[in-house]
Amino acid sequence: MRLLHLRCILSVLNAVEILATTVPTEDGRYTITSKGIKAQVCTFISYGATLTNLFVNDKSGNEVDVVLGYDNASFYAQDKSHPTYNSIPGRYANRIGKAQFTIDGKTFRTQRNDGQNTLHSGTNNWSYRNWNVTSVSSDSITFSIVDREGESTGMPGQVEANVTYSVANGTWSIRMVATSLNTKTPLMLTHHTYFNLDAYKNPSTALIWDHTLSMPYAKRYLAIDGNALPTGKVLAAAIGSVNDFSSQANFSLGHARGSSQFKGNCGTNCEGYNGFWIFDDHPRDIVLLTLASLWSGIKAELRTNQVGVVLYTCAWSDGSANLKRAQGMGSRKKVEKSSCIAIEAQDYVDGINHQEWDRMDAQITGPGETYIWDSSWTFGTL
Repeated sequence: MRLLHLRCILSVLNAVEILATTVPTEDGRYTITSKGIKAQVCTFISYGATLTNLFVNDKSGNEVDVVLGYDNASFYAQDKSHPTYNSIPGRYANRIGKAQFTIDGKTFRTQRNDGQNTLHSGTNNWSYRNWNVTSVSSDSITFSIVDREGESTGMPGQVEANVTYSVANGTWSIRMVATSLNTKTPLMLTHHTYFNLDAYKNPSTALIWDHTLSMPYAKRYLAIDGNALPTGKVLAAAIGSVNDFSSQANFSLGHARGSSQFKGNCGTNCEGYNGFWIFDDHPRDIVLLTLASLWSGIKAELRTNQVGVVLYTCAWSDGSANLKRAQGMGSRKKVEKSSCIAIEAQDYVDGINHQEWDRMDAQITGPGETYIWDSSWTFGTL
């Protein structure tokens, strides 16, 4: 595998000249680098502890910005649709069924911001807040946040958390540590990373369906209802079926587009994916997911300590959001429906409301207990 040049700034810099930005630019962006075989650079803003750009080299050596976002850093806080671009929703990611949960016989009610359910802990979750930058070095940056009782609507107790992003040897690593100080509370985090490995430059299509996805240890998934909330059933993906990404290494994301199962697979009036796959019986520190594009030649390999992953193929993008200047071509300037994929390593969606899955110990933390989330992306070419 050829190591790639990871860059998160828009200017082209010589690898030996790149230095870490230990103070933010005027628009609040921080840069970290690694002087390995080739420099790796990531730029972040404090709002949501967000990654704003990620450039990698394609098979021809061209730099490609493979994550979605905005050129204007201030727009992350202004965007009313708030797609949680490359940030950290918390303190409980994804959905909470019927906007409530029970701990030790006491029922807590959360904000309904997704029909009758709660999504990403409501509209004041951690992706809406400014984090503190607590440490910056040449190859890593750490953000921290304090979430007091009631700030994430309905969540009990106070949580202190931090996330460290680091780069080395072709790999971008993410480590989150969170502690519930004084009571039991739900804690389930993820990094909400949106990819298009072609950076919308493929002249044939802007859609994500030609990307390939391999998850050899994810043979099972959670059944969902019309609102993408798990029903409680755990299903095995039949070989070649719409949710099968384990039986072959090169299934395209659109391999089942001609199937009657494809429309509605991610909920009512939704095509594609918005569900959770379970990583079963895998060795430690192994690649659990590979996303790749034959057109750009870029592949991204995920390792994680989480038990599964949410895949969301941007079914609700309405074509109003702008692409970044480094993305698109010609008249292609907008994020179209089904043109990206969010990949979110995490625990079982709504596990706090399904005792039959035996995930309560993993998703309820405290008092004084610490939760740790680790993932990394390694970039290469096919």
